[in-house]
Amino acid sequence: MWIVFALLAALASAIVVTLTKAGVKNVDSNLAFAVQAVMILLVSWSVILGQGKLPDLRTIDRRSWIFLIVAGVVTCLSSLLSFRALKLGNASQVSPLTNLTLVFSVILAGVFLKEKLSWQVLTGAAIMVVGAIIIATSRD
Repeated sequence: MWIVFALLAALASAIVVTLTKAGVKNVDSNLAFAVQAVMILLVSWSVILGQGKLPDLRTIDRRSWIFLIVAGVVTCLSSLLSFRALKLGNASQVSPLTNLTLVFSVILAGVFLKEKLSWQVLTGAAIMVVGAIIIATSRD
């Protein structure tokens, strides 16, 4: 089932890139991100409230809070950088580079989470890097 969710997340992300590129055309990229961030806040807390999960906040341990807060800050930084890149470049060229997240995730999972990285995973990551570079450096 995780594969379905992962593919749906990828599709949603592609839609977000397309809509964001259209949205930042005549808007400052930081302002555009702030608008989307408000929507993220409203939707995410609405889901928590709708599921009745608000009391679960008390069950989050200190270490998890730290990881989640730092990840939230880095998420904001990532989004601000992505919005700026989309403001300046073509979505079809920016997106492959921002999606090198996949490659960085593989590396970080191996180093910090001690996940086993097979030759297939490493080969796939290398192919993704080459593909992203080819797409990003293509001429219009």
